[in-house]
Amino acid sequence: DRSHSAERRGLSTPARSKIATFVTPACRSRMAAPSPPKPEPITATFTTILERYTSLPTFVRDGGSVTVVSFRLQFRRFLGSWVRRWRRYLNEVAIVGPNDDYANSFFYFGHHAALMAPQGVIYNERYLSIGDDTLIGPNVCLTAGINGEQEMLASPTVAIGRHCVIGRGSHIIGHWSIELGDDIQTGPYVYITDQNHSYEDIDEPVGWQRPSEGAVKIGSGSWLGANAVILPGTTLGKNTTVAAGAVVRGTFPDHVVLGGVPAKVLRHYSPSEGWLAGPA
Repeated sequence: DRSHSAERRGLSTPARSKIATFVTPACRSRMAAPSPPKPEPITATFTTILERYTSLPTFVRDGGSVTVVSFRLQFRRFLGSWVRRWRRYLNEVAIVGPNDDYANSFFYFGHHAALMAPQGVIYNERYLSIGDDTLIGPNVCLTAGINGEQEMLASPTVAIGRHCVIGRGSHIIGHWSIELGDDIQTGPYVYITDQNHSYEDIDEPVGWQRPSEGAVKIGSGSWLGANAVILPGTTLGKNTTVAAGAVVRGTFPDHVVLGGVPAKVLRHYSPSEGWLAGPA
């Protein structure tokens, strides 16, 4: 069914190439080729199970030994192949593009942008903005507030710029203000939030205390490595590199490399001397 193809949902060829390159290796063959054919219904495929497997030998010779292959194992292999085929097809048709009805619920859903499938937890879409040509990887969580009914003070609460790639499994959790510039890429499982638990009252459980908030801004052209954590109140300059696993909080200038827990400047760029170790 070509009606669900990426082209019909407004995804350009460059956008499809980005998905294959940055989001998941499995996309390379699927996005470069036409949409896969729809698998046969289970009512049709189930009738072939006995025909396919009852004709196989009960014994399989392997390296001189004889191993019994039960019908249950044969059926499991067949069923697993069928499930994987359907999953690939469903993930293909479940990609959200700007021409899908669901995209209209967002504050802004950019031209040639895409939400890869399966999607993570996404709610309060009216406060979420996704820029043109931006790709959101599988299982990414995008939220504004604590539930889909909460009225937010800032609109949009989460704003992702143009030509960005958000790696699979990442979380962008907005309560106050999160701004990502253009051409930002993240590895998988990056966590960005503008709200944190407070612990001022030593007699009150931390989870019940009023949280603290601070706006987050990430400069254009930055790269966030896998499992990096961006905490409330963080401002990153342009073309910042954040090492994998870093926990970042604070204000940092353009053209620096951050790493560690807590993160610090590992390298900085000098116009006269090039890249130098440590902070400026």
